[in-house]
Amino acid sequence: MIPVTKPYLPDRARLDAYIDRIYDTCWLTNNGPLVKELTERLKEYLGVEHLLLVSNGTLALQIAYRALDIQGTALTTPFSFVATTSSLVWEGIAPKFVDIDPETFCMNPDLIEEAITPDVSAIVPVHVFGNACEVERIEEIAKKHGLKVIYDAAHAFGVNYKNKSILDYGDASTLSFHATKLFHTIEGGAILFKEKEALERAKLLINFGITGPESIVGLGINAKMNEFQAAMGLAVLDEMEQIKKAREVVWKRYESNLRGRIQLQKHNLHSTNNHAYASVLLKNEPTLLNLKALLEANKISPRRYFFPSLNTLSFVTGKAPLSIDVSRRILCLPIYTDLEEKTIDNICKACLKHNTLLP
Repeated sequence: MIPVTKPYLPDRARLDAYIDRIYDTCWLTNNGPLVKELTERLKEYLGVEHLLLVSNGTLALQIAYRALDIQGTALTTPFSFVATTSSLVWEGIAPKFVDIDPETFCMNPDLIEEAITPDVSAIVPVHVFGNACEVERIEEIAKKHGLKVIYDAAHAFGVNYKNKSILDYGDASTLSFHATKLFHTIEGGAILFKEKEALERAKLLINFGITGPESIVGLGINAKMNEFQAAMGLAVLDEMEQIKKAREVVWKRYESNLRGRIQLQKHNLHSTNNHAYASVLLKNEPTLLNLKALLEANKISPRRYFFPSLNTLSFVTGKAPLSIDVSRRILCLPIYTDLEEKTIDNICKACLKHNTLLP
């Protein structure tokens, strides 16, 4: 079966060399030398300053909310992975949904101000499929109303906006380093804070509020990254340039075959593309289901990503008709480093057979 994505496994000898260092030190967790090294290397690679590694991308969101003292209600998008919403609910923050732009799939900034009420303390947008939100407009609205901004940047590893990291925008941005992501540490994540003070609060939060062997200064939890996760991250980071180039080739072949013939995501012109996802927007849900069945019959596994729209979940409420419509029609196609050109072409032919913009 051709999967929608495939975890990248770095050169085994390279990974083993990092694991050998773990065996040499017998240091497995609690801010070990590999975690420290990965932190510094990612800061340099991404062009950011206040970076904190954590054990997964969902905890990255939860720790960011706590470090920034987000309470009450947060405006967020219904078109995302469930963790964007469930992390808010888990932390006792009520999500209030702002509908999306049906072409970019990101939160529509034109709809934000009308959703702001006195109980709203934050905006939690998502750079969907790595496509940058309209960060300057969101920043202007947040500043005007005294709101914090936490970007779910799970898909936006390595993305730049106007020649600087997209992670520099907002009061915080969070990354997921899950095995399926462009860059991964098997499981893992990171938080990028605007202010050093928030970073220092988060460091305490991820380690039980402990400041020393006999000192606990506040409430915390365990959200630390371990050394084996960091070893994988370092090995993958060593090979990031070849990963990016290989994925770009795959993505551009999809674009070459489909651009102008099927609806693709409208990309932010000021944003770079990390080629993390390849999505198509089909005419209607029956067309999507027929195409999905055809591909699966040919041992190709696409994914309805994101479906369902999060405002339809049982534990939240909210209207977002555009998100519901897009979620019913969008399909993510397979993309990973060693996907064969012949397979890409066959997938494209199936898409065009079922759904074309041409007469």
